[in-house]
Amino acid sequence: MYFESYKSFLLSDTLLPDIFISEYMPSMDGNFVKVYLHCLFLSKHNKPISTKEISKKLELDIETVKNALLYFENIGIVTKKVNSSSYILVDLKEMEIKKIYRIKTASSPEDAIQSSKRNKKRNEIIKAINNKFFQGIMTPSWYTDIDTWFDIYKFEEDVMYALFQYCYEHHGLSKNYITRVAEAWHNKKIKNNFDLDNYSIECQKFNDVRGKIVKKLKLNRNLTEYEEEIVRKWVFDYKYSFEIIEYALKKTTGKTNPNFKYIHAIISDWNKNGLADKNQIIANEEIHKKQTAEKTSQTKNNNQIPQHKNFEQRTYDKDFYTQFDEKL
Repeated sequence: MYFESYKSFLLSDTLLPDIFISEYMPSMDGNFVKVYLHCLFLSKHNKPISTKEISKKLELDIETVKNALLYFENIGIVTKKVNSSSYILVDLKEMEIKKIYRIKTASSPEDAIQSSKRNKKRNEIIKAINNKFFQGIMTPSWYTDIDTWFDIYKFEEDVMYALFQYCYEHHGLSKNYITRVAEAWHNKKIKNNFDLDNYSIECQKFNDVRGKIVKKLKLNRNLTEYEEEIVRKWVFDYKYSFEIIEYALKKTTGKTNPNFKYIHAIISDWNKNGLADKNQIIANEEIHKKQTAEKTSQTKNNNQIPQHKNFEQRTYDKDFYTQFDEKL
C-alpha cells in the first residue's frame, strides 16, 4: 500500500526561499530572476529542457539565458553536472546553514553573541542596523559578517552604523560594496567618529573643488578616475585652495584642447617652487616676466646692426679736392 498526493496545476505552488529574496535577488538582474524562478518551477517536475526552450518560454534572447545560468554558477546557487548539460539547483537553506556552522574562517554566530555580551553597545548597534536597514529580518550571515568587519577593521560601533548608512544612501547594501567602502575607510585610518568627521570634511572639500572644476571647464561630464586623482593631489598634497586652482584653469584660455596634464604641470611647478598662495604666484610671474624682458632686450642689443653715424667718418685735406678741379 502507498499513498500518492496529487494536485492539479492550478493548485500547485513553487516555494521560493526567503534567503533568495534577502540575499540574492536585490543585486540580481531582473531577467536573471525570471530565469531562476522558471528553473525552480521546472526542478519540481524533473523535466529536461534546453536554454533555447527557456528563451522562448520567457521571451528572452538565448544569450541572456546563458549568461543567467553562468551567473548562477558563479555565485554558487546552481551547479553544473560534470560532462553534462544538466544543472542542479542548490538548496539555499542548506547552503546558508553551512555558512553559519562551517569551520571558522570568520566569526560564528556564537562568537558574535559572546562579543555582544562583552560589548553592550555593539549589540545595540547591530540591533539598530537590523531595524533600520533590514526591517528587523536580517539573515544570520549578516551577523557573522558584521562581527567579522568589527574584528578586521577595528571600527567603533558608531562608525559601523555610519558605514551601513553611507552604503544604503549610495549604492545599496551589497556585501561586496560594503566591504569596498570599509576597506577604503580602514586605509584612511578611520576608527572612531572623530576620524570619520575629519574624513567627511576632506570628502566634502574635494567634492566642492571637483564640482567647481567641472563647471568652470564646462566639461558636461564627470571627471575620470585619473583626473580625480590629480585633483586630490592639488587639494590634499599641495594643499591648494580653489582660488589657486582656478587661476591655473584660466591659463587654459585660448589653448587648443587643454587637458589636466597641462594644468597639472602648471600647478606642480608652483608647488615645486614653494608658492603657497595666489599673491606669491603672481609676484613670481612678474619677476619671471621682467627677467624674460631684460634677457630679450639684451639679446636684441647684441645682435643689432650699426646705424648711420655710429662710426667714425674719413676726413680729406684741401689738396684732395683741388686735384678734381684741375682735371675739369
